[in-house]
Amino acid sequence: MDRYAVFGNPIGQSKSPFIHSQFALQCNQPMQYDAILAPVEGFADSWADFVASGGKGGNVTVPFKEQAFQLAEILSARAQQAGAVNTLYINNDGQLCGDNTDGIGLVADLTRLGVNLAGCTVLLLGAGGASRGAIGPLLDAGVTQLVLANRTLSKAQTIAATFDSRVLACGYTDIPVQAYPLIINATSAGLAGGRPVIDPNYLKDCQLAYDMVYGSRPTAFMQWAEQYGVVQQADGLGMLLAQAAAAFRLWRGITPDINPVMALLKQQWAT
Repeated sequence: MDRYAVFGNPIGQSKSPFIHSQFALQCNQPMQYDAILAPVEGFADSWADFVASGGKGGNVTVPFKEQAFQLAEILSARAQQAGAVNTLYINNDGQLCGDNTDGIGLVADLTRLGVNLAGCTVLLLGAGGASRGAIGPLLDAGVTQLVLANRTLSKAQTIAATFDSRVLACGYTDIPVQAYPLIINATSAGLAGGRPVIDPNYLKDCQLAYDMVYGSRPTAFMQWAEQYGVVQQADGLGMLLAQAAAAFRLWRGITPDINPVMALLKQQWAT
């Protein structure tokens, strides 16, 4: 039976083993998927041990995405653009390949939610790894302008400089005044019950407020958007599932349906 795993530290909170076990059942794939707690400075050794025991591929979460990027022998264009790897697999020549499915997972979920990204202007909050991985796929999907706002301007400028003129960097206090049909929170503030502090006037034309953080309850960002009249709010559960489905396809050549698994996860939270 082919082995796969997710590597992280911490890792106990990961939904990936449940998600991929459900995908395997749905697609009739004989595979095992585990969660591996790797030492903070020992990801490469953990991966080598996993491969030596028959591992075929894996997912990578915090704090190992940059280490996986360095470890991979072949990098996809998406991974190069993101500067990070969240999916590893060994190709037919025995080479370690690294990809990044986070951004295409986001685009897939936005499409599922009815967003037309072609010609869209997007306000993206936060200039960490999540933003960097998302920008390329958003531009590829047709976004015509993406305003990248961050508390520390220099971090946003560094990321924006790796893209073309469609990406504009700014601080939270000097966001250009214009219509933003889609506002995405790519910060981790929601994990601690917080949100980026921006003027609520930027919400007035927003049709969807999307938070990459997910959980059993609406995030602070989602609640704030609803309070100011945003029509639709969504968290990042669909993105999590869509990026996992993209990784599953890289490994097994089959794209699973995320909707039944999403329903199961929501059912677990409700009980």
